[in-house]
Amino acid sequence: MSQRWTADDRRKQLVRIGLMMLRTQPIHELSIDAVAGQAGISRGLLFHYFPSKRDYYVAVISAAGRRLLRVTKPDESLPPPVQLRQMLLAFVAFITRRRDAYISFVRGAAGGDNYVVEVYADTRTALTNRVLDLIGCPDASTAERMTVHAWFAYVEDLAIEWSGLPEADRPTTDEELVDHAITALESLRKL
Repeated sequence: MSQRWTADDRRKQLVRIGLMMLRTQPIHELSIDAVAGQAGISRGLLFHYFPSKRDYYVAVISAAGRRLLRVTKPDESLPPPVQLRQMLLAFVAFITRRRDAYISFVRGAAGGDNYVVEVYADTRTALTNRVLDLIGCPDASTAERMTVHAWFAYVEDLAIEWSGLPEADRPTTDEELVDHAITALESLRKL
């Protein structure tokens, strides 16, 4: 007897499959047929759960953004400077583990895919807000918000470049990379 799935469970399964596939290919290259095949359903049934390919892609990329926010959420019982460090170490580790998928997320946003741009922007805003909270500026001015947002782009690019090097060729450890990022943030805030 085959398993009977609720609509919500099936949607979650399909998104999980998309997230697994996203590890090795950009979102716009995910094959709906391959996703359906892996789920053991027809392509038509996938479209019962997601009205269009775009709706499915939005669900997968949104789940990727939520996952990033979840895994970089620091332990709130720690002092804010330790939380910031913990968050950045988790961010670097996330990019290192899922480098290709993360790059496809960033490039999808840079390439102008509207749904990717929106999810990426929302995720970056949430990360920026988290940093602003941790540095004691939850009500930051527009200028300070823009500075932290731009700084996070710098940290992201550093982590992408660093993680792309063979471990033996990395000029710093992940801890030193995070120290550098925090020092850069402190310097930018003084400008």
